[in-house]
Amino acid sequence: MSPDLWQRGCEQLATELSEQQFNTWIRALPPADISDDGNGGAVAQVRVPNRFKLDWIRSQYAHRIESILSDLAGHPVRLELALAARDQPPVRPPAANGPVRAAALLNGQAMAPSTSVRPNAAPDGQGRAMPSGSMHGAGVHLPPAANSHKLNTALTFDTLVAGRANQMARTAALHVAGAPGVMYNPLFIYGGVGLGKTHLIHAVGNALLKDKPDARVLYLHAEQFISDVVKNYQRKTFDELKAKYHNLDLLLIDDVQFFAGKDRTQEEFFNAFEALLAKRAHIIMTSDTYPKGLVDIDTRLTSRFEAGLTVAIEPPELEMRVAILMRKALAEGTEMPEDVAFFVAKNVRANVRELEGALRKVLAYSRFSHKDISIGLAREALKDLLSIQNRQISVENIQKTVADFYKIKIADMYSKKRPASIAKPRQIAMYLAKEMTQKSLPEIGELFGGRDHTTVLHAVRKIGGDRQKDSELNQQLHVLEQTLKG
Repeated sequence: MSPDLWQRGCEQLATELSEQQFNTWIRALPPADISDDGNGGAVAQVRVPNRFKLDWIRSQYAHRIESILSDLAGHPVRLELALAARDQPPVRPPAANGPVRAAALLNGQAMAPSTSVRPNAAPDGQGRAMPSGSMHGAGVHLPPAANSHKLNTALTFDTLVAGRANQMARTAALHVAGAPGVMYNPLFIYGGVGLGKTHLIHAVGNALLKDKPDARVLYLHAEQFISDVVKNYQRKTFDELKAKYHNLDLLLIDDVQFFAGKDRTQEEFFNAFEALLAKRAHIIMTSDTYPKGLVDIDTRLTSRFEAGLTVAIEPPELEMRVAILMRKALAEGTEMPEDVAFFVAKNVRANVRELEGALRKVLAYSRFSHKDISIGLAREALKDLLSIQNRQISVENIQKTVADFYKIKIADMYSKKRPASIAKPRQIAMYLAKEMTQKSLPEIGELFGGRDHTTVLHAVRKIGGDRQKDSELNQQLHVLEQTLKG
């Protein structure tokens, strides 16, 4: 068996992956233990430092790694991933010049001991680099946070329904859970109410504590931070504030838009932010808008918010809403028929919280009436919601709301005018009409001055696509949707 098989395999993989992917998931792995399997093939066993990293490598890279090793060896090579023993943590290779150089280090050459200084580490404020042997700073082993992390242990990656609406945010959160402090720091997640932002950041915290029970993790709402600042300001005990927030490994903070207009709070959060980043702790924040959309917040902070990765969580698409309903019904001990789930999902579009409320109504109505769950029963259980929705959200109402928002005339919605200042709001109104009403494409086209259904389809696809790439447009659509829902 070639002694450099693993090294050569990593070098080839490094040419196929982005440098960021390679450095995050492959570079720090110890060299594989390769042995004959007794059947003309081989087994490459690699010990992985934590469960999330193991699961991610297995799902994303294992098949390709096996293929590369088999091609290089000239016979089948099976990859076996196992968790490294906690009392013998895998050593971290020193920095390398690019992914191929890093791959060579995976063969076990020039490995740094686990207590060595981390290359390129951020200084701790006094010119010293932070050691890699401790999560808590230069040689200081602080006690675990016990039950003070404030996490909801039920909110995990396993209980989060994945879909296109949260795909990017979920992937970034998994990266952080698997390698905190390495990349996407800070992670800024934004979106409307009830879309799963809080669930996602709790999932990261729970994952880290599962892997490293002594990690110092804290979840809190922005209002709690404000309250702590006020309390410590009154008592002149800012050392207590620093002791609570400056020594964490992971800070999870919800709804940072609540810092608006609170100068002292922003100053203290800026100090905590800088202290945590200096010690390579990770920060994850949520907000109802993207960083540049935050008002009355110091630009020093918003620029820090944007320094890592900013991702949006969108309202869940139809298939995701169906999956959420069916999974949550099972969690309640009831099976919801798929056709009923589709009926509810088509009529409740806003967010996960409203879906849960609709589900509770349907389940309660079924239990109280001793009837099986059906579309008829769901329609009866949700009749108040459906009547309000049908009365409030019409194409005409959408046209008026969009026209007011973009300061154009309602008549421009039906006209043949094509300047961008009119054409884009018209396309946005068509998009919202398709998303928020039961009207067909031809019906929508008729209500927009007798336009062909292909014109409506083009508008729906264009705005839907632009929404994924343009954070400002996405925020405008969120505002319009919330306005229309009352």
